[in-house]
Amino acid sequence: MPNVLIVDDSATARMLVRRCLTICGYRADQTFEAEHGRAALDQLKAEGIDLVISDLNMPVMDGRTLLRFMRGSPRLHAIPVIIVSSLVNEAAEEELRAMGATAVIRKPLSPAALAAAISRMDGAAA
Repeated sequence: MPNVLIVDDSATARMLVRRCLTICGYRADQTFEAEHGRAALDQLKAEGIDLVISDLNMPVMDGRTLLRFMRGSPRLHAIPVIIVSSLVNEAAEEELRAMGATAVIRKPLSPAALAAAISRMDGAAA
C-alpha cells in the first residue's frame, strides 16, 4: 500500500482522513500530515509519498496552488492528488480535474467515498 500525505489546516479534518484511511486498510506508519501546501512540499521532498489527499482552503499555500506546483514539477507530477473540500461545486470539480486532480470528493468525507476514489485510481493505473 502507498504512503499517503494528508494536507489540511484543520487537525480535526486530518484526523478524520486518517481514520478513513485506517478503515480502508492503511497503517498509521503509511500516513503523513501537513498543515498547508508549503509544508506538504517539504514532506514530498523528504518522504516517499505515493498519494496526496488535500483540502483546498489553507493558509500559506492553498490546495489549488499545491496541485498546480505538483503538476508542473517533473519529480512530483505523477503523484495522484485527491482533493477533499466542502467548497466544491460541479464547475469547480471540472476545473480541478482539468488542473490534474485525480479525484475530487465533497465533504463530509466518508470511508466509502475515499475507498471508491482510491479504487478508481488503482483501476486507472492498471
